Amino acid sequence: MSKLYAGLAVAAVVGLVGGTAGYVYMQQTNDRFADCRAGAVGGAIGGPFTLLDETGRTVTDKDVLTKPSLVYFGYTFCPDVCPLDMARTADAVDILEENGFDVNPVFISIDPDRDTPEVLQSFTENLHPKMIGLTGSAEQVKAASAAYKTYFRKQAGDDPEFYLMDHSTFTYLVLPETGFVDFFKRDDTAEQMAERTACFLSH
Repeated sequence: MSKLYAGLAVAAVVGLVGGTAGYVYMQQTNDRFADCRAGAVGGAIGGPFTLLDETGRTVTDKDVLTKPSLVYFGYTFCPDVCPLDMARTADAVDILEENGFDVNPVFISIDPDRDTPEVLQSFTENLHPKMIGLTGSAEQVKAASAAYKTYFRKQAGDDPEFYLMDHSTFTYLVLPETGFVDFFKRDDTAEQMAERTACFLSH
């Protein structure tokens, strides 16, 4: 159990330090989203990816991010962090829908060895009917993670089936025509996520 919490602590610390260090873009006066942001965000976040959807079909970012999306990198065997984060995102999506905004929650696996399309489908269906699950080869997942400046690492151990992953825990707001516009930390509530997302979508 101590190993579990140690792993989660590493994930939280690495996510916070790595994320804040990467977001160094200074606000510009011509930024139409300036009043929606909680703080400064990085410039080169996000970009093209090629992955597999829950049916096993090869898809790209152009196929998936066709509407405003809340994107998260995690894994289905995660004991609590990922399910809690995605449940919060699902709640934010519902709040947004109640207020007339159509947003997709997107879950990208960092554990392609275990997260097959079938496993992802079961995971996402239990969380939200609109949730999109994506996996792929190790190379495809690594490339998508690098595009979004996320961190992940398999914890050391001999068991090929029961292992944990250290990973960053940001949720990214991506708009179809604009790309990445902002991120949410783990301490942001569903209501705060919905409020800030609605601000972006209203501009």
